[in-house]
Amino acid sequence: MTNKFSAYRIFEENGSSFGRFVELTLADLDLGEVVIRSHYSGVNYKDALAATGTGKVIRRFPCVGGVDVSGVVETSTDARYKPGDEVLVTGYGMGVDHDGGFAERVRVPADWIVPLPPGLTLFDAMALGTAGFTAALSLHRLEQNELRPENGKVIVTGATGGVASLAIQMLAQSGYTVVALTGKDGEHEYLKSLGAAEILSRKDMEMGTRPLEKAQWAAALDAVGGETLAWLTRSMQQNGVIASFGNAGGIALHTTVMPFILRGVRLIGIDSAATAMPLRREIWQRLGTDLYPAQLAEVTHCVPFSQLPEIFAHMLQGKSRGRTVVQFAY
Repeated sequence: MTNKFSAYRIFEENGSSFGRFVELTLADLDLGEVVIRSHYSGVNYKDALAATGTGKVIRRFPCVGGVDVSGVVETSTDARYKPGDEVLVTGYGMGVDHDGGFAERVRVPADWIVPLPPGLTLFDAMALGTAGFTAALSLHRLEQNELRPENGKVIVTGATGGVASLAIQMLAQSGYTVVALTGKDGEHEYLKSLGAAEILSRKDMEMGTRPLEKAQWAAALDAVGGETLAWLTRSMQQNGVIASFGNAGGIALHTTVMPFILRGVRLIGIDSAATAMPLRREIWQRLGTDLYPAQLAEVTHCVPFSQLPEIFAHMLQGKSRGRTVVQFAY
């Protein structure tokens, strides 16, 4: 093993941030009890925002990007982990205020690590990554709020995105009738292949302006926010539940209290990065069993680490679908 390794580090100059490949040593990384030899890292919309400076994601500079990683423990000063253990890390401060997963070596606190669950490979773990974890956590929270397949249709917005494409599969496999909302008219057959029973084109939508619109959905998983989330609040069934995890359509939410006090609508925020470890492990166990997406390989695109910057551009231009994983070569 050489002392130096490749990493994609994000810098700030004159108020603007940008990323580039650099050579680092372990001495350059943030502290932690465990060093992981990276095998894969998932690429998320949040990563693209951070790496290009499009969004204010990074809390300190410079910082190695990447909120996800899977790999093998190389060294550990924590008795829970030993060299050779297969592990994954998603969320916490990774790629935000702690050096993240876009590096051939990653060093993190032991308390952030999840042992690779039975039923998953290191590749699977990153094909799922934060996106799959968010989708599974959303469904878990909805079910905690009495959602059952017999309650009615479940709508998924931003349907071709990483979280949504996995959520559609998880819902369909669990017996739910899934409606996919997308702005990409050329992707309808793809969404049907994932398990969507019905496709709505965002371009043809009439969202209305009344405090309450026609009640249509037992639940919603929303990646969009903004006007779309406001419409969802107005069009839920009695006691409908919304899991909100994205803001691709804007951060503002203009609605009224009427859906909440007249229909009992519940809006649940999904913050996967800060999920406590007991629940985190439970969700990952489910991802290796009942919530494992049957078509995970079909919705995942794997590229060499060297192509990472090209992925960011595709994501921000709305040209990507499903999941992208980068593979580290040694």
